[in-house]
Amino acid sequence: MSLFQYFIPDRSNTPLIVALTASITSFTLIILNRVFYPPLPKLLQSPLNTVLPKLPKDELKKLEYKTDTFPGARDVVTPYGSIRVYEFGPVTGPKVLFVHGISTPCTTMTKLALSLANHPSHPCRVMLFDLFGRGFSDNPADLPHDARLYVTQILIALASSPLSWTGNDNAFKLIGYSLGGGVATHFAVSFPNLIHDLVLLAPAGMIRPASFGTLTRKIFTSGILPHGFMHLATRRRLQRPIRSSTKKAKATAKLHKKEHAQQDPASKFVEAETADDVDANGEPRTALEKKVLKQVQQQLVLHEGFVDAFMACLRDAPLMEQQGAYERLVLRGKDKGKTTTIILGEEDELVNPEEYKEDLLPMLEGGDVVWEVVKGGHDFPMTWAEEVLVVVCRVWGWGDN
Repeated sequence: MSLFQYFIPDRSNTPLIVALTASITSFTLIILNRVFYPPLPKLLQSPLNTVLPKLPKDELKKLEYKTDTFPGARDVVTPYGSIRVYEFGPVTGPKVLFVHGISTPCTTMTKLALSLANHPSHPCRVMLFDLFGRGFSDNPADLPHDARLYVTQILIALASSPLSWTGNDNAFKLIGYSLGGGVATHFAVSFPNLIHDLVLLAPAGMIRPASFGTLTRKIFTSGILPHGFMHLATRRRLQRPIRSSTKKAKATAKLHKKEHAQQDPASKFVEAETADDVDANGEPRTALEKKVLKQVQQQLVLHEGFVDAFMACLRDAPLMEQQGAYERLVLRGKDKGKTTTIILGEEDELVNPEEYKEDLLPMLEGGDVVWEVVKGGHDFPMTWAEEVLVVVCRVWGWGDN
């Protein structure tokens, strides 16, 4: 037997060959991942401290999401990194806190926030903030982006205010959208005395896992593939260009809608929370919707922690299987005067109203929950903001907005 034959197993021993090949491949992937994508630092900073200080003034003016997009901006330094918070409106008005979704900064709440801050009969004190890894907030990359992290971020944002937002006499109104709805649910059931009125707009938490596909979900959540590979794949998915309004718009939109069910989680969330130039029927989108999609692109280019925060949310955030938290919402119905409102979009393919009616509504029986379905898809807080405000103000006893 030659030396070569001694080290190479007999070709008839297939299981051993397969095992050896798999081991070598796995080891090679690990080494390459370490070389090209070393472990993440504990903190990935927002563009405020990395890119923006180096940009010329003319480039800063071109940004879709600027540092002065909302009044009352402040940057809150925390053990988890810096958080961008906005607070404006009359100091004596009803207090309303917004929590946005997974792929965008807090600008998706623009119409609702400005409308409530300028409400004709009940002008509100409004607070918005960028979730970790979005907009102008840092990404604590060494922590799971789960409900605990984001509930803590809400508490930090509240504590940073010069006004008192907590206590039985200062209960505020909480509005959560998409991922923010799942986070808001956890906050409301964890600190019931702090929340007077809870509004959940297309809330995550009960999205059916099958919506993402079993294999795709396992790839995103199991850690089977190297982080560097997943980072590149996710970034590519998020770099979806805006479609133009051409003669082929309607046909393209129909095909896009048909293929939606087969998309991976990254594509589904970013396409649901943002908008193309045309909707599913080929109709033109609003200027605000186009701006929000461009803001996602801005995060991809400028925020070194955005992609990793997005991936971390797909793994750990309260997007699915949150029955325990939602069941506890029933207890809010026993507190006199407190309201819980769930608003869904009739054409939403991500937070499907029919699926939620079947899966979630039975859990809330006896909880005095207002359940409404409005026009639009998952992005209805932008496209149908006025209709949402009518529902919200009616529940709050404010009449028409």
